Amino acid sequence: MSIASFSAISSHELFIRRKRQFVTRAIQKPSTSTTSTEQLPIQPESDDHHSWRAISGGLNLPSTISNLLHLSAAPKALPVSFDHDQTPIFSPKEDICSLRSAIHGPVDWSPLLDPLHPSLRREILKYGEFAQATYDAFDNNPVSEYHGCSLYGRSRLVPLLGLSRHGYSVTKYLYATSHIDLPQWLLRPLLRSESRWCDESNWMGFVAVSGEAETRRIGLRDITVAWRGTVSPSEWLEDVQSRLEPLPCADDDGALVEKGFLSLYTSRSQSSRFTHSSASEQVMRELLRLVEFYKNKGEEVSVTITGHSLGGALALLNAAEAVSLLPADVRITVISFGAPRVGNQVFGDMLKRRGVKVLRVVTKQDVVPKVPGVVFNEGRKGKGWEWVYTHVGDELTLDVGASPYLKRGVVDIAGFHALETYLHLVDGFERAECRFRAGARRDVALVNKATGLLREELRIPACWYQPENKGMVRNEFGRWVLPRRDPEDIPSPCAEEKLIPSSSSSYS
Repeated sequence: MSIASFSAISSHELFIRRKRQFVTRAIQKPSTSTTSTEQLPIQPESDDHHSWRAISGGLNLPSTISNLLHLSAAPKALPVSFDHDQTPIFSPKEDICSLRSAIHGPVDWSPLLDPLHPSLRREILKYGEFAQATYDAFDNNPVSEYHGCSLYGRSRLVPLLGLSRHGYSVTKYLYATSHIDLPQWLLRPLLRSESRWCDESNWMGFVAVSGEAETRRIGLRDITVAWRGTVSPSEWLEDVQSRLEPLPCADDDGALVEKGFLSLYTSRSQSSRFTHSSASEQVMRELLRLVEFYKNKGEEVSVTITGHSLGGALALLNAAEAVSLLPADVRITVISFGAPRVGNQVFGDMLKRRGVKVLRVVTKQDVVPKVPGVVFNEGRKGKGWEWVYTHVGDELTLDVGASPYLKRGVVDIAGFHALETYLHLVDGFERAECRFRAGARRDVALVNKATGLLREELRIPACWYQPENKGMVRNEFGRWVLPRRDPEDIPSPCAEEKLIPSSSSSYS
C-alpha cells in the first residue's frame, strides 16, 4: 500500500471537502447489548449476524481492524462541563529563554517528552499551527484562476489566520513542481479555461522569522520553515513512487531517500514563473540570507522546520541540506506530524551524527507513519538491508482513544491523520497511558474543521471549515461571482522579490 493512498486521503482540501462520502466509515459489529451508553454514528446496514459473517469471510474483521488501529469502542464520559465555548483557548505565554538549550539547542529533549513538559507542548503546538496554516491558506478551489497558490499575500497570512500571537513574520513563500508529465485535463479543470497561475507549480509553504518579543521570550532568533502536505494531483502521483535513491547533499554514499519526496524537493521547471529554481534552492537561499543577517548582528540563531504528512518528509530533506550548508553553530530542528518514513538507516544515522534534532509526533491510529515499508521497517541493519526504510529521531506517540471528545470505535483514516486531530491530542497529552489532561485549552471544535471525529454530544458540525457561499459574492450588478483578489494576494514572482527585505533591513 503506497503512501499516496493515505497522504492524499488525509488532505482536508482534496478529499475531505470534495469527496466527503469517503471521510468516515464506521466498521463495527452490530451490538446485541441494549444497555450501551454510546450509539455508534454508523452501523452496518444489516443486523443479520450471518450476513455480517459472510461479509467478513468468516473472520472477525471489525476486531482485526480495531486491533490494528488501536481502537476501542468502550464509551468514555465527556468532561462534566459543557461550557467549552466560555473559556479562553490560549495559555499564557511564559518566558522560556532558560530552556533554549533543551528546546531549541543541542541538549537532548527526550527527558521532556514523558511527561511532556508544558513549555515544549506549547512550542510543538506553535509549529503545528504553522504547518496547519499551509493548508488553511492553500487555494484548492478548482475553478479559481489562482488554483494552487496561497490565498493570501505574505504580509497578510499571519494576521488573517489568527497567528499573530506567535510573533513571527513571513519572509518568503516556497513553491514546488513535479517531473511527472500530467494530462492537461488533470492539471486544469475543464471549467477553468484561463489561468493566471502556473499549472506546473504549487505553493508548498513559507519561511518565517521570530520578531523581537518572541526572540527574547525563547532566547534566540528562530527561523521557521513550514511545509504543506499532499493536496495537488502532481504531488499525489509523486508520492506513488516508493523507490529509494541517493541523497545528493549526503556526506555518505549510502544515504538513500524516497524518490518521489526528493523529486518534489529538487525539481524545477523553466516553463513556470515560480519554479525556475527548485523548492530546495528557494528555501536554502532564504535560510542562508537570514542566517548571515542575524549572525552578523551577533545573535544566536536556530532553524526549526515543520510539516505534516508529505510536509514532514520535505522537512527532513530540508534539514539534511540545511545542516550541510549552514554554519555549524546554527541548530537545526525538525518537528513533524504524521510523517511517513523518508530514507534508510544510513540517512537517519547521518542526520543524528550531524546534530539534527528530530521530533516525530505520531498517532497510533494513523497509517501514514507506517509507510513506506509496511513489511520491512525499523531494526534492519547490515549488508542487504540498505534499501529498507526507517524512521528518524524521537517519537511522541499519541492515542485517539485518550480523548473523551472523540468518537469511539470508528475507522476514520482521514480523521486519524488530520493535523487538527494531532494538535488536539498534543494539547491533551501529559504522559503515556494517562488520561486527557484537564487543563487542555485548544478549541475542540477545530478537530471537525475537515473531519467528523467529534462526538455528536458536542454539537459541532462535521467538515465545517469552508468559505461562506463557497467564496461567491454579489457584484455591483447583483450577480454571484468569485471575488477579485486583493492586489496583495495576487501571486507574482516579481512582486514577491520586491517585497522581501534586503540584508540591510531588520525584522521585528
